[in-house]
Amino acid sequence: MAVNENPEILLYPRIRKSPFFYASRRHGVAKYSVYNHTYHPRHYGDPVAEYWHLVNGVTLWDVGVERQIEITGPDAFAFTNMLVPRDLTKCAVGQCKYVFITAPDGGIINDPVLLRLGENHFWLSLADSDVLLWAQGLAYNSGMDVRIREADVGPVQVQGPKSREVMVDLFGQDVMDVPYYFCREYELDGMQVVVSRTGYTSELGFEIYLKEASRDGVRLWDTVLQAGEPHGIQVIGPCHLRRIEGGILAWGSDIGLDTNPFEVGYGYEVSWMVDLDQEADFVGKEALTRVRDNGISRKLVGVEIGGEPLGTYNDGSMIDVFPVHEPGSSGAPVGKVTSACHSPRLERNIGFAMVPIHLAALGTELTVHRPGGQVPAVVVEKPFVDPKKMLPKQDLRSLAATS
Repeated sequence: MAVNENPEILLYPRIRKSPFFYASRRHGVAKYSVYNHTYHPRHYGDPVAEYWHLVNGVTLWDVGVERQIEITGPDAFAFTNMLVPRDLTKCAVGQCKYVFITAPDGGIINDPVLLRLGENHFWLSLADSDVLLWAQGLAYNSGMDVRIREADVGPVQVQGPKSREVMVDLFGQDVMDVPYYFCREYELDGMQVVVSRTGYTSELGFEIYLKEASRDGVRLWDTVLQAGEPHGIQVIGPCHLRRIEGGILAWGSDIGLDTNPFEVGYGYEVSWMVDLDQEADFVGKEALTRVRDNGISRKLVGVEIGGEPLGTYNDGSMIDVFPVHEPGSSGAPVGKVTSACHSPRLERNIGFAMVPIHLAALGTELTVHRPGGQVPAVVVEKPFVDPKKMLPKQDLRSLAATS
């Protein structure tokens, strides 16, 4: 066991370090979590201050924990189209897609961002669950000619309304032509990178995927930080305050193997996430067809929660789920709050809750057992802020003309 400069943080050699670990810890990491078997900076001391840096300025994140599963070979398209329930014939080269990887029973194994770099070249930018062995096992039994490996690629996120200025300084005016959920390859000071208009914030933002990351991670970090200094860039952790406001789900909290896309709002309402009419016979298609036809018995909803302000989620205030009861009931819980926080902008407690379908309608009153006792809650619309996702979708050329 090795000890960080902070004596309260113990580092274990069996847990991996991201390509940016030694650079990001210079900024005073206050808490680490483990994500994809890798140390992940959770925050740097004040998650609320980090939130305001994000929504008002520009921030840099170490997200090297987003391991990249690379799929190549003559059958890479057919295999990847079998792996996910989205119809990838609608995904152009140079485009990104938010996807689910589904199990045979329809459960959600992972919810990565997929990048299509070539006709038969894909990256899966993983959330926090193992996918490499799952994909390799499927390939072994598929008879398809594919190669699946974990690529030496590490991403950082540059997020916030001033991220455009930082990225222009790094890559030139051309970067403003990258549309939302598309990507483009660049060379930066001899480093090969892929830049995408994606992020975990529902704010304007980018991700920079560094090739040969184990070699050049610290150099990329310092290059981005230097370009961001004139624009007030701040290093922060994953901003769960903003992702909850934006309706972004977290694998292992809001979604997982025990949930299916229809239960979490990505089946009926967002039918393109699970395209049951496509020709491809993806994993879980039969089970999800039954779910669609038979209906669901529970649903993930947005909730406002009463009582004193909750924490920031990122500070450990959601160590356990909060049980949900029907109002006035003293019986067993009927559901659970899966993510919650006190929104600094909305000045109220918000979150997601998995509840029986008869309690899922907007305006339904609930009771939540949270730290401090039972409090009233109500089902509300989500996302809570910018429901049409207009902030991250902004046209950068138009934005530059008006600034």
